[in-house]
Amino acid sequence: MFKKFSIRDFDWVLLGLVLLICAVGVTEIYSATLNTKFADSHLWLKQVYWILGGMLLMFFVSMIDYHKLLDNSHWLYLASIVSLVAVALVGRKYLGARRWIMLPGGQHFQPSEWVKLILIIALAKYFADHVHDEVRVADIVKVGLIAGVPFALVLKQPDLGTALTYVPVAVAGLFLGGIRFKHAAVLVVASVLLAVAAWHGIDIGRHHVGLQEYQKARLVSFREPERDPQGSGYQVQQSLIAVGSGGLWGKGAAKGTQTQGAFLPVPQTDFIFAALAEEHGFVGALLLLLLYCVMLMRLIHDAQTAPDRAGTFVVMGVVAVLAFHLMVNVGMVVGFMPVTGIPLPLMSYGGSSVLFAFLALGMVNNIRMRRFVN
Repeated sequence: MFKKFSIRDFDWVLLGLVLLICAVGVTEIYSATLNTKFADSHLWLKQVYWILGGMLLMFFVSMIDYHKLLDNSHWLYLASIVSLVAVALVGRKYLGARRWIMLPGGQHFQPSEWVKLILIIALAKYFADHVHDEVRVADIVKVGLIAGVPFALVLKQPDLGTALTYVPVAVAGLFLGGIRFKHAAVLVVASVLLAVAAWHGIDIGRHHVGLQEYQKARLVSFREPERDPQGSGYQVQQSLIAVGSGGLWGKGAAKGTQTQGAFLPVPQTDFIFAALAEEHGFVGALLLLLLYCVMLMRLIHDAQTAPDRAGTFVVMGVVAVLAFHLMVNVGMVVGFMPVTGIPLPLMSYGGSSVLFAFLALGMVNNIRMRRFVN
């Protein structure tokens, strides 16, 4: 199960890029919360602990032969479903959502985050074993069920943002597996119809299934936030003001008026990119995006050098999730995407999201370190 590898086999370039992004994130968490109500919580220090813990997990996961994980993907998938059911039964409710399980020591664990990695492994196993030339209709149905069960459970919490992150994993798998154009077109049409049905809601027995009112408000407020500046449009409007006021070079660390004045909501999590843009301007934001771009390109390179088809699917699944997080979070901050609560990878404060990112990167290195193994 474990095997020794040369230190040269590890992707140290990728780790350097990741740690650089994390360093920017920790610095920005400290700066954005310095003069706010979050200052006494020392969130930046807690983030450092999460990063250190994530690095340990990354090295541990990278030493386990990923084929063992693929062979036990059905048990891992079952465990992920059980964890999501446990959230519904005994999970902690906060701000109207039941998403966390209380752990010893007062820590909160969000199972929906680690389910992303399990879903990547489960779908990679399916595509590697059952899809060879092209994706059939039966494959589309099975992939839809594999991704659809956790999607529905997370949506029920409700956590639309995290549920949506499961979609790019399935889409990437279908694309790499060789889905035919006509099948892809049917999926797009079906997705539109499902979105319409979710918007209006469907009555199933005594239950009404569909988006809740606050979710609808978030999905439309980003287009015209000024129509409800004190309600559903508040977050987007304050974010746009923060980003715009940063100008070219920014106002300087801990000098952002929107951030330090507590006008920008949760500057350490969902809107950390807006805080960075206000303090470091267009140049700082652009440099950060370039770091992410280089990191994603490095991951794609690792996918190209994977020793087998399953490894390629796993790495590209990680790429799909991280790219989706980046696109939606930055789009949300600048008013191009609805506010869905999707964090910025490796930057936003939060133990569950940080640990997922490092676990996923551990899987990538796991595959890279075996690219020369027969």
